[in-house]
Amino acid sequence: MNLALSEEQEMLKTMARDFLADKLPKTAVKEMEESEEGYSAELWKEMAGLGWMGLAFPEKYGGSDMSFLDLAMLLEEMGRACLPGPYFSTVVLSGFTILDIGTDEQKDEYLPKISSGEAIFTLVLTEPSANYEESGIETKAIAEGDSYVISGTKLFVPDANVADYMLVAARTDKGITLFIVDAKSPGISTTVLKTIANDKLCEVVFDKVKVSKDNVLGEPNQGWPEIEKIIQRAAVGKCCEMTGCIQQALDMTVEYAKDRKQYGHPIGSFQVIQHYCADMATDVDGTRLSAYQAAWTLSEGLPCAQEVAIAKAWAGEACPRVMALAHQIHGAIGVTIDHDLQYYTRWAKAAEVSYGDASFHREVVAKEMGL
Repeated sequence: MNLALSEEQEMLKTMARDFLADKLPKTAVKEMEESEEGYSAELWKEMAGLGWMGLAFPEKYGGSDMSFLDLAMLLEEMGRACLPGPYFSTVVLSGFTILDIGTDEQKDEYLPKISSGEAIFTLVLTEPSANYEESGIETKAIAEGDSYVISGTKLFVPDANVADYMLVAARTDKGITLFIVDAKSPGISTTVLKTIANDKLCEVVFDKVKVSKDNVLGEPNQGWPEIEKIIQRAAVGKCCEMTGCIQQALDMTVEYAKDRKQYGHPIGSFQVIQHYCADMATDVDGTRLSAYQAAWTLSEGLPCAQEVAIAKAWAGEACPRVMALAHQIHGAIGVTIDHDLQYYTRWAKAAEVSYGDASFHREVVAKEMGL
C-alpha cells in the first residue's frame, strides 16, 4: 500500500507552508483576531491569486479542477499556520454545496465569484440547540407567492460579519430547504460572539427576510441529506486543519525539549519527556492517517460516513491530548499569552467541537455498524 503523497500534492503543501510562513507570522494572526473583520483583505486577494479559492472547482468556473484530497493538503497547512478568515466557510462549506446541488445558473453566477475571491460565503446552519440533527433547525421559511419569508435565529455562524452571501437552512412546509441569501438583505442582523479562538462566530437573526424562490438551493424540502454531506465535508476539513495544528505544536515542543536545559541537560534527554513526545507523535500520525483516509474516500465519491466519523472522533480526542502534553513540556512559558503555543491551543479547542464532537461522531460510527 502506497501512502505517499503525489508529487503535485507535496508541491502544493510545500508552497502553501512557505507562503503562509512568510505572510502570516503570529503578529499578523493576532492582528486579524483582534480586527472587526477577522481576516486580511490583502492576504485574501493573494490567496485568490494563487488559485486557492477555486482549487477543487472545475476550470469553467475559474478553478483548477483538483480534488478534495488535494484541498485537504492545503487545509492542513492552513491549520499549521492558524489561518484566520473566511476560507473554510466560503470554499468548504459553501462552494462545494453550490457545486453539488446548484442549478447551472447558480453555478455560473456564484462559483466564479468564489474562485476569484470576489465574494465571501458562509453556511447558516446551527441554532440555539447547537446540534447537528434535523430536529435542531427551527428557523422557518414560509412560502408567499414567488418568494419565501425567513424568520429565526442562528448561532455560531462562521464569518457572517463579512459574508456577501449566506447559505441558509430553514424549515419549510415538508422538510428542510437551503437558500442562497444576500447577506445585505433587509431584516438580517449579525452579532459577533466572543469565542475561545476569536474566530468570528456570529449570531444571525432573520426578521421576515424575503427571498426569491429562484434562490432555493437544491430541491425544496430535500435539504437535509445535502446538509449531512456538508457536515461530512466540514468534519473532514476540520480534521485536516487539526492535523496541521497539532503537527506544529509537536514540532515546537520537540524543539523546545532540545533547547531547554534542567540540571545541566536538555529536558528532551529525560525519559518522561521522551515518552510525552512519543505519545504526541502517535496522536498526530493517527489524526493525519484517519483524516487522509476520510478525505480520499470522500474525494472518490464513495460512501464515507463511517470513515469521516472515525476521523473526527479520533481527532476530537487526540487534539486535547497533544495540546495538554505540549503545555506540560513547555511549563510556565507555554501558558503565557505572548507564547505562540496558546494560538494552537485555542484553535484546536474550537476545531474539536466544530461539526460534531467526539461523542457525536462515535454515535455515527455505531450507527454505521448497525448498532
